[in-house]
Amino acid sequence: MARILVIEDNADNMFLTAMLLESAGHTVISAIDAETGLTLARAESPDLILMDIQLPGMDGLAATAILKQDPSTRAVPVLALTALAMKGDEERIRAAGCDGYIAKPIGIQAFLATIAEQVALLDA
Repeated sequence: MARILVIEDNADNMFLTAMLLESAGHTVISAIDAETGLTLARAESPDLILMDIQLPGMDGLAATAILKQDPSTRAVPVLALTALAMKGDEERIRAAGCDGYIAKPIGIQAFLATIAEQVALLDA
């Protein structure tokens, strides 16, 4: 299974996301802000990153841009995990460099299916 870095500042969202990922057999690395997430992305070499967009300090879009510019992390898929679900948000988030988009609140089955699809792409 995959090593997944979850960058999420809300404790309840982090708990739910980690529980779902671990129940599916994945290893979870967690960060509560973008700066810590960037450090962990470089140090831990995750297979996949789930990035909240609205974070304290640096937002998730700025962090994603940094990850995509860094040769050591640019190939790691970044999925936005965000409550930004208004018209145009997904397009704006993808244009900023995210490889996918998951709206919160998450639907458990759809969330797990999206993660499974991403992990399958890693193995391809």
